[in-house]
Amino acid sequence: MTETEPTSTNGGRTDRVSRSSSRYSRVLLKLGGEMFGGGQVGLDPDVVSQVARQIADVVRDGVQMAVVIGGGNFFRGAQLQQLGMERTRSDYMGMLGTVMNSLALQDFLEKEGIVTRVQTAITMGQVAEPYLPLRAVRHLEKGRVVIFGAGMGLPYFSTDTTAAQRALEIDADVVLMAKAVDGVFTADPRVDPNAELLTAISHREVIDRGLRVADATAFSLCMDNGMPILVFNLLTDGNIARAVSGEKIGTLVTT
Repeated sequence: MTETEPTSTNGGRTDRVSRSSSRYSRVLLKLGGEMFGGGQVGLDPDVVSQVARQIADVVRDGVQMAVVIGGGNFFRGAQLQQLGMERTRSDYMGMLGTVMNSLALQDFLEKEGIVTRVQTAITMGQVAEPYLPLRAVRHLEKGRVVIFGAGMGLPYFSTDTTAAQRALEIDADVVLMAKAVDGVFTADPRVDPNAELLTAISHREVIDRGLRVADATAFSLCMDNGMPILVFNLLTDGNIARAVSGEKIGTLVTT
């Protein structure tokens, strides 16, 4: 007679908390597509490999991780609109860019030995699963990384909003918003040398002060549902693990 696994409750939360020593046990990692390009159009394999290695280290520690990636290294719908393209069509092009990034990250994660699934909001059965929240949760409970591609599958919605929505649907503990800066500042640190890093702030303050961290829709969605956001610098090696473990890095945004 084999030993029965403990019954988990609340989407597996009881079981997964016991397997991980980290502060957060199920996280949604939001990655900007521009980072995958290394500042250029297209993919930088070295960057994708480095991100995959960081994610793999965290997953091996027992943390359940889902990922949303932007497509800005290929297409940005709003910018294409400014060049005269119809917004709906340009947004769909941007969604396809996120799928290319998702497949690239999947490849590098599997090279690290991490079983990975890509789910897309636009059906493309030959390369990815359709987005199904319950199936995504089951993958996470089995220790697989789930990458959500194609945004919301609808024009006019950013991948920041997608990250907030998916985090709520899979019952994540936190949205880890990876940036090229150390967190939320009082002003743009790349422009204002006097900009100060804020270690903690509320969703409402971010919105009211117009701090450009992510789009306001994403922050409003997280604020209304009590979903914390940790904004941190992805370019510092090991920061994903530090963020998951609860180290004092970046800016924690709470209700």
